[in-house]
Amino acid sequence: MSEQDQPILRVEALSKRYGDRLAVDQVSFDLWPGEVLAVVGESGSGKTTLLNCASARLLPDSGRVDFLTRHEGVVDVYRLSEAARRLLARTDWGYVHQNPADGLRMDVSAGANVGERLMALGERHYGRIRQEATQWLSRVEMQEDRIDESPATFSGGMRQRLQIARNLVTRPRLVFMDEPTSGLDVSVQAKLLDLLRTLTHQLHLASVIVTHDLAVARLLAHRMMVMKDGRVVEQGLTDQVLDDPQHPYTQLLVSSVLQP
Repeated sequence: MSEQDQPILRVEALSKRYGDRLAVDQVSFDLWPGEVLAVVGESGSGKTTLLNCASARLLPDSGRVDFLTRHEGVVDVYRLSEAARRLLARTDWGYVHQNPADGLRMDVSAGANVGERLMALGERHYGRIRQEATQWLSRVEMQEDRIDESPATFSGGMRQRLQIARNLVTRPRLVFMDEPTSGLDVSVQAKLLDLLRTLTHQLHLASVIVTHDLAVARLLAHRMMVMKDGRVVEQGLTDQVLDDPQHPYTQLLVSSVLQP
């Protein structure tokens, strides 16, 4: 069976409880190579908890996550050693935080932020690291001459572009994104969304994107899941779900956001 004939990520019956509240309730989904999946819902629906459990940043109470590795076939992520999971997160996976400061080292330069991921793969040649970092700054439409500047000097949109470059420099095949354009000015958001759409297509990236913005889901995602109270209430092709929602909750979301 070739890689294209099996999911790159399989999430089975994930559940996570906080006290009396069931934040994620028996959620399952498959993600295919090159596919972008949007997880949408209101604040408190469980979408970010699901993202963190699927990306092994948070231990679920039950369920499993299988990932199709480059060289070892399918592995149960939660059966990997902690060191192996950390390596996976720094190489074949990426995670783009809503607040870019959470995904960057604010005390080192832009170039060092990007180069650090290359060093996790064993690269030690300063010239090659700097060249690759420079190329990626250009690729995310940042000025190359800002490579030695601190992220603290950048705008929110520039920090988010730097975080994207930091994640993609190792050519991961799977990227998790938590509200990647939230909190940005509309014009900045539009340019960043266009960049993300271009990069996911060019790099054939599989991605799980959490967002409350249905317009973001429509622009970026092939498929979407709608969550409410920790459960998936509807899923399907993005345009199909948004143009012909079946569940009353999805209908409410669409009517309140997409219609004038």
